[in-house]
Amino acid sequence: MNAFDVLKERGFIKQTTFEDELYEMLENEKVTFYVGFDPTADSLHIGHYIPVMAMAHMQRAGHKPIALVGGGTVMVGDPTGKTDMRKMLTKEEIAQNAEKIKKQLSNFMEFGEGKAKLLNNADWLLNLNYIDFLRDVGVHFSVNRMLTAECYKARLEKGLSFLEFNYMLMQGYDFLYLNQNHGCKLQMGGDDQWSNILAGADLIRRKEKTPAFACTFPLLLNSQGKKMGKTEAGALWLSSEKTSPYDFYQYWRNVDDADVEKCLAMLTFLPMDEVHRLGALQDAQINEAKKVLAFEVTKLIHGEEEATKAQSAAEALFGKSSDMSDIPTTEISQTEFDEKNRITDLMLICGIIPSLGEGRRLVKQGGVRVDDEKISDMNYEVSLPKSNEFVIRKGKKVFHRVRVI
Repeated sequence: MNAFDVLKERGFIKQTTFEDELYEMLENEKVTFYVGFDPTADSLHIGHYIPVMAMAHMQRAGHKPIALVGGGTVMVGDPTGKTDMRKMLTKEEIAQNAEKIKKQLSNFMEFGEGKAKLLNNADWLLNLNYIDFLRDVGVHFSVNRMLTAECYKARLEKGLSFLEFNYMLMQGYDFLYLNQNHGCKLQMGGDDQWSNILAGADLIRRKEKTPAFACTFPLLLNSQGKKMGKTEAGALWLSSEKTSPYDFYQYWRNVDDADVEKCLAMLTFLPMDEVHRLGALQDAQINEAKKVLAFEVTKLIHGEEEATKAQSAAEALFGKSSDMSDIPTTEISQTEFDEKNRITDLMLICGIIPSLGEGRRLVKQGGVRVDDEKISDMNYEVSLPKSNEFVIRKGKKVFHRVRVI
């Protein structure tokens, strides 16, 4: 089956250039393609997951992925979707983030000779001669056309730095470099990157007089059109240090009924016949589909053992099981507990809330319990049971055990 058909059937295709030519190329060649990841944090989040899954499908169809870590472009910052200039990172911070992202990507693709490659654009961007770059690349870009791109239009009112204005040229140059040195013919990425990806494909066609293609994926939105992967504690990260496997599992266990089939298609490798069967379940039965979704996605990110633990913890809290050993747990010292036993402080320590203000709001609204006791006083101080542990409950679906050692 053509990789394009696979991606289209599962809902990955948003925009392409020269679709018929691209389809034919994917049918007849083993195509080298790339997706870029800016190392602005030490982990990928769920917004990166769609491109990663698309890359895995492409590799399974015989094509060759390049995962490009943007160690060079991140020093400039992509203005796409931003209303303010991005915080500048040091070279050391960028290098550390890049290494952790490389490790995460290795869980989805097979790297090695003749397989997927991991590259860092710092290797060619940081040593560019600016005058040569302007003469070689800048001459092919129209400022008038660049200013019509959505990634710049949104920033013009507040002010767009010349530093950021260079981003499109640098990303276009990445595609050109990969085309010249690695035979890369296709760039893929999120649909918010369409202008930048298109610029690179156009640059190759103008300069090299050879075919180059662009393809974008839809952003992961729920049935109300809002971005998925946003939680009260912030982004849904792929790192277990930032989002626990249990919290990750619970997010997908609780998606809206209308989003289940789409998520099964895009976020798992389940056959589409099974995706359609699960997506067609109604009423209480749709919960079984949500359990499959939560387990499969957590398994892909964190491994089968962690997915099983998360599933067991959820069953202990919401099902008939009494084994609560896998519930997310934070251990604190007796000294720390004595100093910070106020409910809002404990919730912040456990990462249940992003701020004390959010904790006070939840208590005021009646959304916090300690074991079975509903908390109504935002200054409530928890008394330590004889067992030296207790469970904080936020709303109906978030449970967290605190153990004092």
